[in-house]
Amino acid sequence: MTEATDKQSLLKAQALLFRIRDACNRLHIPSLKQRIDICSSLLDENRPIDAAILGQFKAGKSSFINSLLGKPILPTGVVPVTTVITRLQYGPVERAMVTHFDGSRLEIPLDALPDFISEAGNPDNVKNVEVVDIELPVLEDCPGLRLVDTPGMGSVFKTHMKVAQEWLPEVGAAIVAVSSDRPLSENDLDLIRELTRHTPNVILLLTKVDLLLPDQRTEVVQFLEKTLEKELARKLPIFLFSTRVDTDRYLRRIEMEILLRLSLYRDIEFGNILRHKVRSLASSCINYLEIALKGALQADCERDEIRRRILDERLSLTVIQEDLMLITRENSRQTRTFIMQHLGRLEQPLREKLEENLRRDLPRWKGNLWRLTRQYEEWLAENMTVALEQISKTENRHFLGTLKKANGSFDRTLSSFRALLGKNIETVLGLRLAEADWRIEVNEPGHPDVGITRVFDFHFDLLWFLIPMLLFRKLFEKHFLSLIPRSVEMNLSRLGAQWEGRINATIEEMRKQAAEYVRDEIATIESLLASSHGKTAEIEKLIEILKTQRAGMDREGGR
Repeated sequence: MTEATDKQSLLKAQALLFRIRDACNRLHIPSLKQRIDICSSLLDENRPIDAAILGQFKAGKSSFINSLLGKPILPTGVVPVTTVITRLQYGPVERAMVTHFDGSRLEIPLDALPDFISEAGNPDNVKNVEVVDIELPVLEDCPGLRLVDTPGMGSVFKTHMKVAQEWLPEVGAAIVAVSSDRPLSENDLDLIRELTRHTPNVILLLTKVDLLLPDQRTEVVQFLEKTLEKELARKLPIFLFSTRVDTDRYLRRIEMEILLRLSLYRDIEFGNILRHKVRSLASSCINYLEIALKGALQADCERDEIRRRILDERLSLTVIQEDLMLITRENSRQTRTFIMQHLGRLEQPLREKLEENLRRDLPRWKGNLWRLTRQYEEWLAENMTVALEQISKTENRHFLGTLKKANGSFDRTLSSFRALLGKNIETVLGLRLAEADWRIEVNEPGHPDVGITRVFDFHFDLLWFLIPMLLFRKLFEKHFLSLIPRSVEMNLSRLGAQWEGRINATIEEMRKQAAEYVRDEIATIESLLASSHGKTAEIEKLIEILKTQRAGMDREGGR
């Protein structure tokens, strides 16, 4: 592609995007706003191509990037780690820049990265990090390309999954990591479907292939190819990867066929990506305009009848909101019981462990009753805190049963709403409804704090000067041990109550998102039907212009 042709192509994309924005503003189509803004920023900034590594949590995304870099830059672990979008590109010296939501920026050393991008160092993103940019000399061979590590998708156990979901439209090239021990779930297919609307470059990366024998690898690859062709009616390049065996060989193929190609032909690839995004956006806009046109061609009484038939009583906002409230109440009511059932199984092992540790540590404590009591309180606070934080960190997936159930119910309700709305539009107007960018976002609740019981119901230890410890120490040691069961029971109950509050608050937030989606979609359809009155010629012209300009970009893509 010559420089003049490339510039002409970008001008065509800019003109088509202007028409899309104008049409959406005229007829109130809010569903497309985010995609319009992202395409505009791509045109204005001409920024690096973002090669994003996406996939379900624990698919090996961060480990894959570290292997590409030849060093452990990004934190990894046995539980979901990444919580913040992290971008890596070439720079003459190693440096990392943290950008916060308020726009402030902070340069940090690379060894401080876990404090900002990991769940352990930045739980629930309490530091309000928007993105972390890393520059590395090792990426010198890939100028114009930016690797992007994203939080895992499709899991209610991940903090700030919203970040990854909202970022999808910005993808330039998508490398979808799929672990060989759970190849191609429905979540993976949904992710790939959505990505095909945003980029022409979708690649499948089968990770952890060392878990498979050679014949099994062949079988899994064939399964992936058949499933993708059946479900998506297209073929995707499939690359193998392992951090344990043949790593260099796998990396060389990935570097040569993906990364270096994107970097070497950066301008051509950027143009292809931008055209793909704008063409896909134009198709969605045309779909909405055709709905508006059908409404515009009808008389007022007929238009009211069309609206009534499309938004029938089954699609009533009030009815759907009542269904969502019922889902919320039913699941929230079960949360505490669900949590305590699991915590109850942990009570005895925790009590026995604390009692064992106390028997081990008590002989080392010296002093009178007052000092002994203070040592015990400090010991109990420290050991209980460590134990409950460990339970909260490692067992929380067992607490989220009602959260998962609620999320599934909300998804089914929204899917039914979307399917019924699409069916009504197709029945009444003979048109298919465009895919939407809406989805329910699930944020893992933050970990609660820990409380400790008092040793004595009154300040008995203040009378320490009257109590000879030589005679009574064994008695008080026995008393300290006797307090362990009550303290464990109380603090597990308190932990359960705190997790209950956080989980139920998350369920309520999910309900609000679902209700907002339904409200916005109904408002969009109503606006398209109502505001189209008397605009038949205008809408027809907009559709013709968009189709003509899209066809021009299709020819550009073909060339």
